[in-house]
Amino acid sequence: MSSQPSRDIRGVMISVTGARVLLPNATVAEVITYSPPEPMDAAPNWMLGHIRWRGWSLPVISYARMIGSAQDEGEFGAKVVVLKALGGNPRHSYFALLAQGFPRLVTVSRDALEQPEVDEGITAMQDDSVMMRVRLHDEDAVIPDLATIEDRITALDALRAA
Repeated sequence: MSSQPSRDIRGVMISVTGARVLLPNATVAEVITYSPPEPMDAAPNWMLGHIRWRGWSLPVISYARMIGSAQDEGEFGAKVVVLKALGGNPRHSYFALLAQGFPRLVTVSRDALEQPEVDEGITAMQDDSVMMRVRLHDEDAVIPDLATIEDRITALDALRAA
């Protein structure tokens, strides 16, 4: 038996329109059924609006629109993945991401995670909210830059409050 600790982490593979998102399982607070959010005036197309969740008003984003993997989102069978915000802003402890179906639990090991060669489908997704493109068990995915996403949401909320 090896004395070296396992470096595997539990993750979630989230299907968004035209792409998959890989996140640590610890970032997911809850998965809920989609209902249309309250729209936000003059918002970019990736900001779908706000929903009420456990006393919070959560911004709901379309990550697919943000990274350019899709311009239209399907609502049939859609879910909302509530994510824990990591920025430390007490007014923005959570935000939500539109998903196509339930996220799938995955084990992420160093051996199974690869950085794929760039192809046309992946290069179409040019956005600073993509931290890294990866391949896990022959599935391409993106790892989002959650800090960048949170900064964008905070900037929009500041405009909304003004």
